[in-house]
Amino acid sequence: MQIREIRDGDECAVVELWRAALLIRPWNDAEADIALARRSQDSSVILLGFIEGILAASIMVGFEGHRGWVYYLAVAEQFRRKGLGKAMMAAAEKWLKEKGAPKVQLMVREDNAAANGFYDALGFEVQPVTVLGKRF
Repeated sequence: MQIREIRDGDECAVVELWRAALLIRPWNDAEADIALARRSQDSSVILLGFIEGILAASIMVGFEGHRGWVYYLAVAEQFRRKGLGKAMMAAAEKWLKEKGAPKVQLMVREDNAAANGFYDALGFEVQPVTVLGKRF
């Protein structure tokens, strides 16, 4: 798999991958998320993984100066269970370490047993925190 940063023209394929992976909810504006991440290149990046020119995986990574965050890890159905998710996480962690991030965090919906199992296998642990949010 070849991993690179998102480029102009990749957006539609990325959004389709996220939709297929059931990562987008009605309140998520995926196109706006991509645009914002691309405008904030010093603090965020979207990495894409390709196999023979086909978009196989994606991950959005951010660092706000205190800790790193991971969003939108997706692997296309036909490429699952081949280590691509693990490779994308490794690329995200490398990017964060280069930025000086001391820790990486992510949020997984409680009912997503497959994702929770995936992250558990990578050494992630449930943190004793409550996630709060407020929509604008």
